[in-house]
Amino acid sequence: MLTFIVRYGYVPFMLLGINGAAIALAASGAPKWSLVALILFAVVCSFAAERALPYESSWNAPGPDRFRDAVHAFVNESLILVSVAVIPLMAAVIPFDGLWPSGLPFVVQVVFAVLVADFGITVVHLISHKVGWLWRFHAVHHSLERFYGMNGLMKHPVHQTFETAGGVLPLILLGMPVPVASALAVCVAVQLLLQHSNADYRIGPLRPILALNAGHRFHHLKWAGIGDVNFGLFTLIWDHLFRTYSFDPEKRFSSDDLGMAAKHDYPDDYLGQLAEPFRRQT
Repeated sequence: MLTFIVRYGYVPFMLLGINGAAIALAASGAPKWSLVALILFAVVCSFAAERALPYESSWNAPGPDRFRDAVHAFVNESLILVSVAVIPLMAAVIPFDGLWPSGLPFVVQVVFAVLVADFGITVVHLISHKVGWLWRFHAVHHSLERFYGMNGLMKHPVHQTFETAGGVLPLILLGMPVPVASALAVCVAVQLLLQHSNADYRIGPLRPILALNAGHRFHHLKWAGIGDVNFGLFTLIWDHLFRTYSFDPEKRFSSDDLGMAAKHDYPDDYLGQLAEPFRRQT
């Protein structure tokens, strides 16, 4: 019964339950700490699902990367929350009235924000695989050698800033309200947990549409060029349009498929990963 619940209920619980709770809290003006608590609860649920129904049991084994990944997650989630806090300051310097659809129901505004952010983040992500200096910062994320929920926030803060800007700046220019931004921040955190999850869940006919773990594993294939697929954060719509979508239902992943084949000695500690993009390239 537990296996069945995780396999078919975990994704709806996270996408509808956790995100729905975030939308309700943000719409009601609840204190920001309640949204932070909701993100922490989502992290706990992520770990529980991965242990109840793992895709690859060895990826659940804690190792030296656990502390590193926790630091990455803390720093980068803090950056996301800070970006929400500075929205009123940025909105104040915009020399024109925004075009935000404030007359729509709050939940529709959040969905709109998700779709706009999805496009911006996807474009920055794709460019990061094409532009050398930006790839050096993004490479931190591709150095992972096991696939589990916390990997979603394993990013260099410089690249995290670029991705956040790609998704959020258009929304700020449109006049996104802070409560919508707060709900969006939770949606991003939940999506990253699901996208990199080690839980062997199923989403049926939504697999080619939602950017979740089955498709995102192909993005982390370690061979140059082979992993330049499935860039979307929330959806794979843009990947279909950009012709970067890829999926093979027969493919089974292991740690041997992950990482970077061209740089197998990539630093595996937090400070080393922060410094690596600035080192002279050989």
